[in-house]
Amino acid sequence: MRKIGSALLATSLLFPTQISNAADTATATKSQYETALTALNKLPVKGRAAKTGYSREQFPHWKDPDKNGCDSRNDILKRDLTKVTFKADTNKCKVITGSLLDPYSNKIIIFDLSKSASTIDIDHVVALSNAWQTGAFQLTLIQRTNFANDPLNLLAVDYKLNRQKGDGDAATWLPPYNSYRCTYVARQVSVKTKYKLWVTSPEKSKISELLKGCISK
Repeated sequence: MRKIGSALLATSLLFPTQISNAADTATATKSQYETALTALNKLPVKGRAAKTGYSREQFPHWKDPDKNGCDSRNDILKRDLTKVTFKADTNKCKVITGSLLDPYSNKIIIFDLSKSASTIDIDHVVALSNAWQTGAFQLTLIQRTNFANDPLNLLAVDYKLNRQKGDGDAATWLPPYNSYRCTYVARQVSVKTKYKLWVTSPEKSKISELLKGCISK
């Protein structure tokens, strides 16, 4: 079992614990990139562990860990979408329509649950499988549940890009929208710092390259 409480202060310096919407994450500052780079250099560097024992069931998701009455999927839809409408009698919980400025592509995506729920996915910024192979296998089930439902690690995005990403890390997949890449990897560093995960050498190299480029602009 790994203790994660000591990482919370450092994490809060990278991104607020509660981010009001996805657009806020596109406004990361130079100082946040510098903080992320410092945090990156403190993360352990190892190869990916075996995937043995991994399944999505190891990370119970779309739960309600903050006990606000809404599952985490709807919490993120409500946070990241604009022009949101809700299903009646759900206490403004179940999102049925809205508009997303997708951070990965910078394109507008219309969400309408009556037509299809598949236009938008809720992405785990640090993918579940990647997390498992970089230390989450050592976490307790409660900690993995928190990880899988943590707003810091969740973004509403274009479903095609989420599925293209798979369990890739920064060395193998980045958002096609270049202007979001530094914020994306800084957020990954924030998540890995909070849950005391590690990075691979190629992953660290790519994140470092991106952050240094954004700092120097």
